Amino acid sequence: MSLDWQSGALADGLRCYRNREFWAAHEHWESVWLGLEEPEKNFLQALIQTTAAFHHVQTGNTRGALSLLAKALRRFEPYPASFGGVDLAQLRKEAGAWLLALKSGADPHPADFPNIRPILPIPGANRTD
Repeated sequence: MSLDWQSGALADGLRCYRNREFWAAHEHWESVWLGLEEPEKNFLQALIQTTAAFHHVQTGNTRGALSLLAKALRRFEPYPASFGGVDLAQLRKEAGAWLLALKSGADPHPADFPNIRPILPIPGANRTD
């Protein structure tokens, strides 16, 4: 199943995430998460944990950020390179780099926060005519 990142609460959350409004993104995505079934539910929970981790980064709670980011990356492990309409390989790479930097005590700023890149469907790609 592909999640719809172009409209509704997922799109609203993605817009908030990109604006570094991580707690607001968390809230939008949690409203969707409540109605999902596996495997999408666990996947979206990992995204929610990622947003909460970066909220902690913003508030200076490194311990909370480390814990949530590590949990999110573990949740992402069983998923393929793209899942739920998201480029998960790139997200794992970027989030993993943040985790390493936080663990080492290095300040990853001004590095950008990991980008959540939806993989949008190509119009007409599923046509059979």
